[in-house]
Amino acid sequence: MNFSHGNDRSQKGFTLLLAALIASIVLSLGTSIFQLAQKELTLSSIGRDSQFAFYAADTGAECALYWDVRYQSFPTSTPRTADISCDDQNKTTTVTTVGSDIVSSFQFAPNGYCVNVSVSKAMDAGTGAVATTVHADGFSTNCEAVATSPRALQRSVELKY
Repeated sequence: MNFSHGNDRSQKGFTLLLAALIASIVLSLGTSIFQLAQKELTLSSIGRDSQFAFYAADTGAECALYWDVRYQSFPTSTPRTADISCDDQNKTTTVTTVGSDIVSSFQFAPNGYCVNVSVSKAMDAGTGAVATTVHADGFSTNCEAVATSPRALQRSVELKY
């Protein structure tokens, strides 16, 4: 009798089972590493988009500060529009009154990212001093996609003087 033939079959079955087990382990490790890398990529892109939104807001605030300090472009008592230029984009401000405050606002797109800027001037009736607040909302997308993009991030900068 030849018993070796039966042992070869059980050895072959065991080898096939071991190969399937190792392949499953390697596949699950590969899938886990892929999912981890995908999450890291998403987190890093959110961080990058957040920086772009902040830089847009900072650019808007600095532009408004420049035009206010250098040219007094934003009204303190009588509402009037102003023509300004930010990032080589010519803009005309929109002016509204909120109570006794005069708010000038404009929107532009530094490097393709959107920023909404408002400059509020409030005059103290007692002292006649003017308090200025520059508020800039920067976005990580262009102005057309701000309302519809699910990944649009907003960062804000506010200056008071």
